[in-house]
Amino acid sequence: MTTIDRRTFLAGLATASVASALPLRAAFAEGIAGAPGIVGERKMKIALVRYLSTGDFFQFYLAGVTRQAEALGFDLHVLDSRQDAALQAEMLQQAMNLGVDGIILQHGLTETLKDPAAQAVEEGFKVVAFDVNCENPAIPQIEQNDRELARLALEQAIADNGESFKAGYVYVPGIAPLDRRDETWQAFKKKYPGIQEVAHWGTMSNPIANSVADQTAAVLRANPDITVIFAPYDEFAKGAKTAVDEAGLNEKIKIYSADISTPDISAMVEDNSAWAASAATSSALVGEVCVRTLALQLAGVDTGSQVVVPPTLITRQMLLEKGIKNMDDLAAKLPQFSKADVSMAPWIAEPKR
Repeated sequence: MTTIDRRTFLAGLATASVASALPLRAAFAEGIAGAPGIVGERKMKIALVRYLSTGDFFQFYLAGVTRQAEALGFDLHVLDSRQDAALQAEMLQQAMNLGVDGIILQHGLTETLKDPAAQAVEEGFKVVAFDVNCENPAIPQIEQNDRELARLALEQAIADNGESFKAGYVYVPGIAPLDRRDETWQAFKKKYPGIQEVAHWGTMSNPIANSVADQTAAVLRANPDITVIFAPYDEFAKGAKTAVDEAGLNEKIKIYSADISTPDISAMVEDNSAWAASAATSSALVGEVCVRTLALQLAGVDTGSQVVVPPTLITRQMLLEKGIKNMDDLAAKLPQFSKADVSMAPWIAEPKR
């Protein structure tokens, strides 16, 4: 696997004219036995073009992409824009220049990726997108069923707190998965008019958890009647929990989120933790599904326009009762969390987990 960060990428632009003179396709190598199309004929070269990479969710996601690519014998290149939308669009073009066969787009902004992604499709590249809508029917969208993630977390909030409470909401618009989760939040407020959103805040400024913690501290000072915080991204929830702990409100406020990691689990099982529940898919599993979906596309298999990975509700009580302390425990004691028969085929080897 090759990882390219911003500095390496920009330095590489100086040699772009030389690179462009090289063959667009790597030397042919043996393909996957039994696979249709070019996947059965030769080794595939793919690129992962990332927008978000901060936090445990994205580290596990990359691990999943990497191990599924290795299981298939794919040559993987990782290009990381570190939340620079313009750079991500440039990196998509760079991936095309590298002569890859297929491209995974991981998060990003529709307005900056739509046109270069369409160009990639027009030039014959196979493209799949995780949690970014490129507004192109030829580009399958892979998602965690974000509306279901939010529904599971919010139903638990109602089970714990009743149908009337004053809530704080952590949300940043413009990020596809957060926007889908927001749709569910808006629907729940209409369904349960006793839920009052008294404050709304959020930021994607790095480090996200620390930035959200600062915001949350100010919000709690101004709104002491908040009893529930809906933070549908675990970096948001980490920040909210930090502020709640520092304010000594961990027995008054409950936090509901999406996504999960070992540090999240540790935070949830602390004594008197305010973090009550999170709905999640395994981000490593999502990474695997992205590679498998791209492999099927490269093989000429129609995967449909949407590929959904089902989520699981994980409560603090469940973690304590089952003695779950980390992601390995979670996978072992909740097997439905870490494996899903999504984008599978007989010729697709499962990775070692």
